Amino acid sequence: MLIAIPLLIVPVMIYNLVILLGGAGADPLLGPTAVLGEVLFRVPMTSGAVWSISIGDLILFLSLILLFVELLKSTSSQRVAIVNHALSMALFVVCLVEFLLLPGFAGSVFFLILTMVLLDVLAGFIVTIIASRRDFDMNPR
Repeated sequence: MLIAIPLLIVPVMIYNLVILLGGAGADPLLGPTAVLGEVLFRVPMTSGAVWSISIGDLILFLSLILLFVELLKSTSSQRVAIVNHALSMALFVVCLVEFLLLPGFAGSVFFLILTMVLLDVLAGFIVTIIASRRDFDMNPR
């Protein structure tokens, strides 16, 4: 039953922890960019440029990997997939409410996470509908 839990809840929870715990002392005018824009480390490139990686970048990277896994999971036609779709929809609603109502969540990083959750919801429902239509068409009268 653990497979029914949407994996994109992990970056949403990490974002919540970073903003709610780490953003307490941040400048309210800058919003979430003050905390998420903090550079964790720098990588020197062969071109001579320096690639700065921030907290927000790592959260987005994790989100993209988990979105890929969720898209692979959505191709399953098990009964647990329906529960996963419902939980993904609930996660989308929670993310949308946070984005619209909480000031720490009105930023580009969380908007992209919100978009990934929406894509997970849409992909899950579309794949399920197509698979069920194919199953229905295979059974002649």
